[in-house]
Amino acid sequence: MSSNTPGPQQGPYEPQANPYAAPPPPAQPPAQQPQYPGAGYPAAPPVYPGAAGTPMQLSNGMGTAALVCGIVGLVCGITYFLWVFAVILGILAIIFGAIGKGKVSRGEANNGGSATAGLVCGIIGMVLPAIYLAALDAAVDSIF
Repeated sequence: MSSNTPGPQQGPYEPQANPYAAPPPPAQPPAQQPQYPGAGYPAAPPVYPGAAGTPMQLSNGMGTAALVCGIVGLVCGITYFLWVFAVILGILAIIFGAIGKGKVSRGEANNGGSATAGLVCGIIGMVLPAIYLAALDAAVDSIF
């Protein structure tokens, strides 16, 4: 007789042991938690989301408005026949620029360059029509 003894045979769809599987890790004893001297005190109260550490929202709108009004006022000031708009936009640019610079100094905004540029463009936009009107007045006076 042969040494092959009949044993339980596996069917074609029964799971077989994977010869390439990693061996299971060895069992480790459970680790003990260290005991701290203040372990009997209650936990700290919960921190509500947004209560602390939330950065303040920056408001850069005034500096941007000053820059836009200053540039448009400057362009209107260069064009002689739009001098009324240049004066109005120049005044608005100066107001918005001053408010924007104040917000930058308080830390509420971070576009101090835009506010300053709007302030300067607003001033120049208001001065150009004044120069044009003074030159026109001088020309009219010299003729008559």
